[in-house]
Amino acid sequence: MDATERKNILNRYMDHSRRFEAAAARRTNGAGEVIPFTPPLRELGQEPTTREIEVLQLISDGLVNREIGTRLFLSEETVKSHVRHLLAKLQARSRAHAVAVGFRRGLIG
Repeated sequence: MDATERKNILNRYMDHSRRFEAAAARRTNGAGEVIPFTPPLRELGQEPTTREIEVLQLISDGLVNREIGTRLFLSEETVKSHVRHLLAKLQARSRAHAVAVGFRRGLIG
């Protein structure tokens, strides 16, 4: 699920919540209490781990998965897993996009 889908779901929930509060107020003449929804303080995504940031830095240096694995003493499959998690957490479409997002967010230098 991408950020747009999460936002659409949250918006539908908020609309439903407002309609429910209005209907509850009409039925109880304002005497009932509806527990308000408080949206999350930050996006639903997580921040990249230290190891994922190391992998991102090596991607920005132009290394391929095999070279990253050798440099960090990881298997190529583990590097692929870190890259997949990075793409999801940074909501990036590609490795190059992930590097650009990493630079913008100050994760890598």
